[in-house]
Amino acid sequence: MHNSYKYIYGPVLSWRLGDSLGVDLISREEKACTFDCVYCQIGPTRVRGEEREIFVPTKLVLGEIRSLPDLKIDYITFSGRGEPTLARNLGEIIREIRKIRQEKIAVITNSSLMNREDVREDLGVTDLVMAKLDACCEAPFLRINKALESITFDKILKGIKEFKSGYNGRLALQIMFVEDNKKYAGEIARLAKEIGPCEVQINTPLRPCGVEPLSIEDINKIKECFKGMRVTSVYDAKKKKAKPINKEDTLRRRGSHD
Repeated sequence: MHNSYKYIYGPVLSWRLGDSLGVDLISREEKACTFDCVYCQIGPTRVRGEEREIFVPTKLVLGEIRSLPDLKIDYITFSGRGEPTLARNLGEIIREIRKIRQEKIAVITNSSLMNREDVREDLGVTDLVMAKLDACCEAPFLRINKALESITFDKILKGIKEFKSGYNGRLALQIMFVEDNKKYAGEIARLAKEIGPCEVQINTPLRPCGVEPLSIEDINKIKECFKGMRVTSVYDAKKKKAKPINKEDTLRRRGSHD
């Protein structure tokens, strides 16, 4: 039965979400994304675009959710092989899952489509949104996130702020620090304080990818820039293990370790 799951994976022990069951609404061999981040652990983006479409029919995802065995889950988390807000049925699926499961629901997004009203509406039915903000202006944004030409840093920042103003759940900013953007930590912190998230999650790429992680010392210095905010970092996390329903599919979507 475990090998029959195509669209859900995990649970994994997330340093941010506890025991998290992943839902992948892209679910294809080639990831589909609006970014091609230098630190992505699932490889380069070959399918690029910002048009929302239905990659996986709603009924198939719900069928897998209904068939789950008895599992300890803290969050049902939308992530996977691409940007989850590209899925046009994201909001529909979240609303339907609410009818059959009691767990909290999170979406991990690169923030690229949050300037769109329909995306903000879909994200608005969650308990937690983790929104990416890896830069403070256009130049480092292009170098690190390598976005589509139509997606600018200013649009992303405006979209996050608009979403925060009307959202009743918890907004967390997720910031991936690498050598290229660590010097901008103060400027990113200033923008974070303008946004006013519930939490700032400071990350560095510990899974295998194209860039090296920052040291604990570097991350601790960066955390000082966010003084006065609720901050957690990947180095603060206690490492534990969770038993996934399908180990191979989980590794394909998340890389070799958390």
